[in-house]
Amino acid sequence: MADRDDVPNPWEQKNHQMDLIKKRMSSIKHKIAVISGKGGVGKSLVTVNLATGLAVNSRDKRVAILDADLTGPCVPKMMGLKGERLGSGPAGISPVTGPEGVGVVSMDFLLPDDESPVIWRGPLKMGAIRQFLGEVAWGPLDYLLVDLPPGTGDESLSILQLLPEMDGVVIVTIPSEVSQAVVKKAVTFARKMEVPVFGIVENMAGLVCPHCGETIEVFSEGGGAKVAEEMDVELLGSIPIDPRISMDSDEGTPFILRRPGSPAAKSFREVVEKIEKKVKHE
Repeated sequence: MADRDDVPNPWEQKNHQMDLIKKRMSSIKHKIAVISGKGGVGKSLVTVNLATGLAVNSRDKRVAILDADLTGPCVPKMMGLKGERLGSGPAGISPVTGPEGVGVVSMDFLLPDDESPVIWRGPLKMGAIRQFLGEVAWGPLDYLLVDLPPGTGDESLSILQLLPEMDGVVIVTIPSEVSQAVVKKAVTFARKMEVPVFGIVENMAGLVCPHCGETIEVFSEGGGAKVAEEMDVELLGSIPIDPRISMDSDEGTPFILRRPGSPAAKSFREVVEKIEKKVKHE
């Protein structure tokens, strides 16, 4: 029978992990969560383009993404990193480097293939999140963007509890009334967690006709502005629909890089600039 002293103490292990998280996060200047009340609004798309935009704005900026959507990770695909694997060394796990030097950590890098689901209960998910935060050698960063899963469940709650020094959250919505309703829950969630709400990004805000230039309101007009006013938060920007966004994401190139002259890329850059101003004036 094993000696009791040889049996790992789970409380000591957890405390050690928390110490590691604190140490790793202390070298990151700004931590920003990107959340949404519901799925299908383009949250990961916004995360990828904001991270890339932050890296582009100043070449010496060090930016990384934690893809915390454990059961539906798609950041690697959008960054052209599908099939890559996390490295390891004496300092810890190494992020995969994407466009503009943006580091990426995702559950997708640990799965054997696209068909393999992550069928985990809450405790396993929480353990993975603590490992990503504490055992990854993030290094000194200017920005860490955390792409959270839809809703206000375990993963989102854990991230905001583990990172009490979070600079703020960006909430992604689309103009539909259904999305507006759940965005209010996301704003309330952030406020209950005492995390500043940087503002709302309205994705899919109208389709600009490539032939006549007229804007077609696919959902409804002004939904993002309306919910921002009702919840007393800033509308950071409205991203128009551009069919090339989906194409570029599938091909693994951030839209903000491939189509810099497009209205959507311009809107992304405006959101990036507003975020930079917010962290400077904290």
